[in-house]
Amino acid sequence: MSGEQLVLACELVFLVYVVTGTLGYLFLNLVALAHVSRYLPTRALEQFPRQFSGLEPPISILAPAYNEETTITASIRSLLQLHYTEHDVIVINDGSTDRTLEVLIGEFGLMPVPEAYDARLPMKPIRAIYGSARYPSLRVIDKENGGKADALNAGINLSRNPLFCCIDADSVLERDSLYRVVQPFLEDPHTVACGGTIRIANGCDIRGGFLAQVGLPTNGLALFQTVEYLRAFLFGRMGWSPMNAMLVISGAFGLFRRDTVVEAGGYRRETIGEDMDLVVRLHRHLRLQERPYRIAYIPDPVCWTEAPEDIPTLRAQRIRWQRGLSESLTHHWDLLCHPRGGAVGWIAFPFMVLWEWLGPLFEFIGCLFLVTGALLGVVSLPLAAAFASLSIVFGVLLSVTALLLEELTFHVYPKSRQVLLQYLVAIAENFGYRQLISWWRLIGLVRWLRGEQASWGKMTRWGSWQTP
Repeated sequence: MSGEQLVLACELVFLVYVVTGTLGYLFLNLVALAHVSRYLPTRALEQFPRQFSGLEPPISILAPAYNEETTITASIRSLLQLHYTEHDVIVINDGSTDRTLEVLIGEFGLMPVPEAYDARLPMKPIRAIYGSARYPSLRVIDKENGGKADALNAGINLSRNPLFCCIDADSVLERDSLYRVVQPFLEDPHTVACGGTIRIANGCDIRGGFLAQVGLPTNGLALFQTVEYLRAFLFGRMGWSPMNAMLVISGAFGLFRRDTVVEAGGYRRETIGEDMDLVVRLHRHLRLQERPYRIAYIPDPVCWTEAPEDIPTLRAQRIRWQRGLSESLTHHWDLLCHPRGGAVGWIAFPFMVLWEWLGPLFEFIGCLFLVTGALLGVVSLPLAAAFASLSIVFGVLLSVTALLLEELTFHVYPKSRQVLLQYLVAIAENFGYRQLISWWRLIGLVRWLRGEQASWGKMTRWGSWQTP
């Protein structure tokens, strides 16, 4: 093969990769649109006053906390006031080095209480368990630091209800989120997990732990993430849900059947992406045993969470996410194209490998090839410019499509200038932000390949969106 033929072959490979990936994401958007079009009419009766049947299964809310003194009070107060028949809140203080535990004790009048529990899942030693006379449904576990997965295992061990909901301690649920996210469990007894939508709290007005007014961030990085979350959480996952092939339920908000999770081994403490690892393991565990199950996604139970507003925090988050993705996929590699893998093994898993896991590597090699080829005169400048333009156009198309679907369905941001700003951000993110995120993801992939020790990094909490 001549040099010219080799260059042509490389160009063709990159073109096919970009086009097929974009078509795949657009297909997911179309599936999501069809799914949400069928789902929205079911919400019509919710305009009337809601009365609980009393048959809703009790839920334990697990909130791992590590150095969350800035946001912990509002988050826990909101959890205690959720509209639901029966739920309790278990806060797991995972060896915080700030005043998280002191803030909890002072705000909620906590006292040490003796309690027996069955440690069916591995966890670090528990120092003390606290209860509150003012808030009987609140318990706080103080334990040695072991990471988020270890903290969640501790919460599962001490939970008493058939379902548990895991959330981040810096997040705020809307009042009816539990009622909405439990619906798949009521409709289908084979449901083992359900996820909701994560939206950015920066720029919103949250008073006393509840959303008072929706707003957009004034910080540029957080503003980019608003569109990014909308594209990834709302319509990306809604596209996989009808095929029972969703591989990720965000650790910020997910509802699980406790006995099934315990049977599957709980959260794996050795991984830094414990949320995706658990969902993939549930797929693998139940599919290979040929047991009927459903892992669902519901678009309108909303969890509002704080997005990073500085480069170091965002960088650490995205490197961590990519490492978690790498660990989750490779640890369950036998699910890929398994004879009993179904849609998750034959469609979702390969798609995730090619366009999410290896995507940063392909983008880097493609950019390097085009730039080097143009400098050496192997690739013509018009062709390099055409490839770059095509990539940007496809990126804009995906973001704008997601925003259009949002406006046609939930229309969370009511002001016209907010919608217009999001469309401008959907265009602007393709000129630097998306490339920067891809570079950080590549760093995460390389670090995983080199076997470097994983780290959560320092997470800065701002809490400016909260009003006491």
